Amino acid sequence: MTFSIIGRCAETGQLGIAISSSSIAVGARCPWLRPGVGAVATQNITLPALGLVVLDQLELGVSLQQALDTAISNDRHGQYRQLTAIDHHGNTAFFSGSHTLGCHHALAGEQCVGAGNMLSDQSVIEALVKAFETSTGHLGDRLITAMQAAVAAGGEAGPVHSAAMVVVDELIWPIADLRVDWAEHDPIGQLEQLWLAYRPQLQDYITRALDPTQAPSYGVPGDE
Repeated sequence: MTFSIIGRCAETGQLGIAISSSSIAVGARCPWLRPGVGAVATQNITLPALGLVVLDQLELGVSLQQALDTAISNDRHGQYRQLTAIDHHGNTAFFSGSHTLGCHHALAGEQCVGAGNMLSDQSVIEALVKAFETSTGHLGDRLITAMQAAVAAGGEAGPVHSAAMVVVDELIWPIADLRVDWAEHDPIGQLEQLWLAYRPQLQDYITRALDPTQAPSYGVPGDE
């Protein structure tokens, strides 16, 4: 039903998640990120609260693996969950319960971790992680590249209908939060097109928020 990649940019410290699913609006339930803390993807019979539990534990100074263990041990249906996480240092951890659906896999790489369930083959996650590790550029570019590599390797066993990507920096809000909540065809491709349109404007939106006097025109009537 779902595959995802969590990554960290070693140069900027940015954290990001890209994720897709056969279910509607995957971006509303599965990716959880907190600047300066970490990022968590909670999937497979998703319990959204697990993302917040892990991030709260990390803020208390608990190790990443301990944070995942605490989240799963306090969930009486923990064996139905699949969790991946990275902290702001680049440490990674993952968990796939015994009731994870279909062909599933999880794999940590350099500054990244990927996982999926209901996959066409376990090699999908290997392609996902390798593509992130060998890619360059903005973190958003690298996340999209990884997702496209997973699709090329076979992706999910069934049709994919939603996709999302979130990137955080040192600001308290995401610098990118893009979603394709439902598509009959190629939501990952549609997510890529959203990112290509948003990327040139990303810094402008940050400038508008922090110092409107330095912001470029909004391009709307009355503010040409």
